[in-house]
Amino acid sequence: MERLLLVLALFSMPSHAMLCPKRCTCQNLLPSYTVLCAKTGLLFVPPNIDRQTAELRLMDNFITTLRHRDFANMSSLIHLTLSRNTISQIQPYAFADLQDLHALHLDANRLTALDDTHLQGLVNLRHLILANNQLHSISDGAFQDFLETLEDLDLSYNNLVDLPWDTVSMLSSVNTLSLDHNLIDFVPEGIFSNLHKLARLDMTSNKLKKIPPDPLFLRIPVYAKTKGSPLTALVLSFGGNPLHCNCELVWLRRLTREDDLETCASPRELAGKYFWTIREEEFVCEPPMITRHTSKMFVMEGQEVSLRCRSVGDPEPTVHWVSPDGKLIGNTTRTVCYENGSLDILTATVKDSGVFTCIASNAAGEATAPVELVVNPSPHYDPKLEPEPGPSDMPTSIKSNSSGSGGQSRADQRVSVSEITSSSVMIRWPPQSHIPGVRMYQIQYNSSTDDILIYR
Repeated sequence: MERLLLVLALFSMPSHAMLCPKRCTCQNLLPSYTVLCAKTGLLFVPPNIDRQTAELRLMDNFITTLRHRDFANMSSLIHLTLSRNTISQIQPYAFADLQDLHALHLDANRLTALDDTHLQGLVNLRHLILANNQLHSISDGAFQDFLETLEDLDLSYNNLVDLPWDTVSMLSSVNTLSLDHNLIDFVPEGIFSNLHKLARLDMTSNKLKKIPPDPLFLRIPVYAKTKGSPLTALVLSFGGNPLHCNCELVWLRRLTREDDLETCASPRELAGKYFWTIREEEFVCEPPMITRHTSKMFVMEGQEVSLRCRSVGDPEPTVHWVSPDGKLIGNTTRTVCYENGSLDILTATVKDSGVFTCIASNAAGEATAPVELVVNPSPHYDPKLEPEPGPSDMPTSIKSNSSGSGGQSRADQRVSVSEITSSSVMIRWPPQSHIPGVRMYQIQYNSSTDDILIYR
């Protein structure tokens, strides 16, 4: 009778028997299966893990690569821990079958970059821990599949100089955002304004000289510590940055805070002082002052012109140029504006004659300086040989017409520049046999440090 009962008991067990990899510990607690393979010396993800596993812990091993077959058909997996391995490569779509995964721990590995395919398929991910890697690049689409579900993003202790900020701004459910101990030197203004659930933002120990105001900081109270802060507050940490304490940080100084750990790195009179001990009126800016600019310049039609405008101020002024007809000048096929305040007109025409205006501006004001340009007509210059002006991000190179038609194309009749290096350049121009008396050509070039054109 006892033997019969034993047989009946065996037949009454679930038809699915959980597979447990060697040296791993498995817990068959229905309806969740848990596999623990910590500190077992694994070099790769075990191939015989039960596909119905709900929690998989593979931390403290020597896994180097994650492949698609490692997690194929594991649609029940909710929690995956791969912390403290040596993972440097994630093959494309390695997590594509993990549609129900809520937490992915990849901290303390050797990842250097994330592209659009590495995390694709994680449509329900809530916690992504990538701290203590070597990340220096994250693509714009790396978090695309879980923009609306992610609640916790940890990118601390990496080598990130920049982030896909537009992507960060769409993490509508994020509660904790850890960006500390990176090399971030710039945060766009208003990037956190739509993160209404954000409760903790850590930007400690980066390269930030300023933190731009954000509507989110003004809507809710901002505190320095989690303890004692209300549930509707934002805990903001930004100590360890080389803050430049001028008028651009007045908004931050006005916030209610409890700590005094942040210090100023500049200007010199405030360097080393605790941020919160400095009076608000000491956070000042200096309006721009134009120190050098090109005086009246005479050039021949068809020549390249460089106009200079140098300025100082705090913060560093931005320089813009306005043409004689009152239009703001940008980068086109004929004009190039540089961050140092220079303006290059690649081919001057008589219509360019007049007074250009250099405008230097910053948060404290602006300064202007007139620069007069006189373009004398040239009997040898044919404006018909120049292409029609058009907008462009930078000057476009001219390439030969490869259509095979007879005669020279309009592009072939232009001077072209190619094979540019730090010390040489190839310049080509068409023969000028139609101009009588031409015996030589003169090449003019100038340095970006010159205030006027210099013939060399």
